[in-house]
This record gives sequence, structure tokens and C-alpha cells, in this order.
Amino acid sequence: MSATGLLLVIVLLVVDSLHFVFARLLLGLISPAVSSLYVMGIATLEVGLWGLIRGRLHLGTLTRQVWFFLAVGFLIAASTNINYEAVAFIDPGTASLLGKMSIPFGLGLGLVWLRDRLTRSQVIGTLIAVAGVFVVSFQPGDYLRVGSLLIIASAFMYALHAAIVKRHGGQIEFVDFFFFRLLCTTGFLFLFSLGRRALVWPNGPAWLLLTLAGTLDVVISRALYYAALRRSTLSMFNVVLTLSPVITVVWSLLLFGTTPSLQQLLGGVAVLLGVLIVNFGS
Repeated sequence: MSATGLLLVIVLLVVDSLHFVFARLLLGLISPAVSSLYVMGIATLEVGLWGLIRGRLHLGTLTRQVWFFLAVGFLIAASTNINYEAVAFIDPGTASLLGKMSIPFGLGLGLVWLRDRLTRSQVIGTLIAVAGVFVVSFQPGDYLRVGSLLIIASAFMYALHAAIVKRHGGQIEFVDFFFFRLLCTTGFLFLFSLGRRALVWPNGPAWLLLTLAGTLDVVISRALYYAALRRSTLSMFNVVLTLSPVITVVWSLLLFGTTPSLQQLLGGVAVLLGVLIVNFGS
């Protein structure tokens, strides 16, 4: 990997690790039912303005692919909203570890829907990752933690959106795809908030953090995500991203003074080990 590629991956890991950190930071300033709406809305505005200035947006793309964007927007909106709700029940480090279940989920969807074939190593890795999820989630007397179940549901939705994009979105120009994906996601988040009567106007400190989250966690993070993906193989890319939860655990310790318990760490290590086996076995 070149020096530029290595720098790109390092910056991506840092911003990718901040997703659940921003969700937890915003928890004390604004309801999670609406914070994800403002974060996504700010990102949509930034990408939209850039696309208009550069002349890269084409309304026809939305009208021709409206059902595709509605499906993708709904899944990302639901996944993002769940993540922001879940950090009220689970620490960001553990949430980030469980979030990597999106990779084994993606393999399963590829097997059932896209007719992909799994190697023996990928099957073993998936089973190890699933076992790790149960170790993290199961608590004597409490059985399955609410926060863990929310993150697992979110990971499945994100994996399903990725499968839809892989099957139907490959030919869409990236700026059009990114903007209309964000626009539809914001639209569904608005409907979620409206339906729950959760719409509130943020105060000054909340606006600052919401803007930072929208810029770093959505615009820059996803732009770097796709840039890094084009510079490496999919398997190696996913292997590198398994380091993201480790950085999230460090952020969680520094900012909130919380770390996963020994049981959660052991389960998280099993999830990451399973993901590594899955990717090296591809």
C-alpha cells in the first residue's frame, strides 16, 4: 500500500470510529429520536451544495431509480436511528464491536439473494462471530440486553442496504447516488421524528456538535470509505475496518470513562476474529 493509501486508511479508521461516540455525546444535548435527523440533514445539505456548485447532480437519476433510493433510504434511516437510540443502553465500544456483524450478515444475504458461494472458512468465521454476539448480549438474569439487540438489528439493516446497492446501484454516478441516498434517508428520519412527535429545535452547543457529526461521521467518513474501497480489495478493506471498534473503545474510555466488561470484550474479540476469518477465507 502506498503512503497516500496508508494515510487514507488511517484517517478513515479515526472518523469511522466516531459514529457511536457522536451518538453518545449528542445523547445529553438532544433526543436521539431527532439527533440522527439533524446529523443526516446537515450532511445532505453539504453534499447537495457541493454537487450543485460542481454541476454533478441530476434529478433524472432520482426519478428513474425512485424505488431503489426509497428502499436504501429507509434502511439507512432505520439503522441510524436505532444506533442513536441504542447508546442509551450500551457503551459506544461494545456497540461498535457488535456493529461489525454487518459483515457476516452481508455474507448471508449474498448467499441467499445474490447467489454467492461461501468457503468453509467463511462459514466457520460467521459461526464464531455469531457466538461472540451471544457472549456480548447474554447476561444472567437479564438474558439479552436491549442495546445489543438494537445494534444487531441495525447491523442487519445496514447489510441489507449494502446488498441492495450491490445488486442495483453499481451503475449510478457516485455524487448522484450519495446525495439522493442522503436525501431519502433524511426524509425518512423526518417522518420517524414527526410520527413520534419528537421534533425539537437544537440549542447552540447541540448545533455545533450536530454539524461536526454530519461533516465528519457522514460526509467525510463515507467519502473516505468509498475512496479507500477503490484502492484495495474488498477482503483487505474489511479486515482493516475491524480495527475501528478498537479505536472506539479508546474514545469511549477517554471521553466517557467507560469500557466494555470482560465478558463483552471476550465476545467482541470473537466477533472480530470471526470477521477476520470470513475475510481471509474469501
